[in-house]
Amino acid sequence: MISVDTWRAEVGEVVAQAGADLLNDAWGGTDPRLAEVAARHRIGLVCSHAGGLPPRTRPHRPAYRDVVRELTAYVTDYAERAVVSGVSPSAILVDPAHDFGKNTWQSLEITRRLGELTGTGWPVLVAVADKDFIGETLALHVDQRAEGTIAPLAVCAWLGARVFRVHNVPAARAALTAVTELRRSARTRRT
Repeated sequence: MISVDTWRAEVGEVVAQAGADLLNDAWGGTDPRLAEVAARHRIGLVCSHAGGLPPRTRPHRPAYRDVVRELTAYVTDYAERAVVSGVSPSAILVDPAHDFGKNTWQSLEITRRLGELTGTGWPVLVAVADKDFIGETLALHVDQRAEGTIAPLAVCAWLGARVFRVHNVPAARAALTAVTELRRSARTRRT
């Protein structure tokens, strides 16, 4: 599967024609025509939340009454609009977009409460690898965050995330396998 990160419909069109399977809109619907491109080419779309920021900008004191409720409302609305545009519901992922339009505390809150987003029924993609919120929490430079990435990755998996964008595939795979086994043994004990 080929996924391309873009927020521009023009780029989406070119990569869809070249065989991309998924358009990952990391900037949360800045160009509403991107969903039309995904629909026209019958490919997937990642509907994310960037807090209304223009593409490629960093947040300055982002404020939310409730970051999880607001992002959940936004990405589910974006996903529903994509369906109206013709994107198959089975080809849509939602992404809380840790760090995009959010500060460290907000990204940690999203991780802790990810079950609220997974509870919507839309499959959730998370991309936490080496993010700023991990670096700031652990006081680590970007090239030192690999181990710190595993904890939020595992928490997100435990809370129902289904797709993961990672840098260290073997470490992520081991963590996800461990979470799968832990969940399986927890379910077995309950029955």
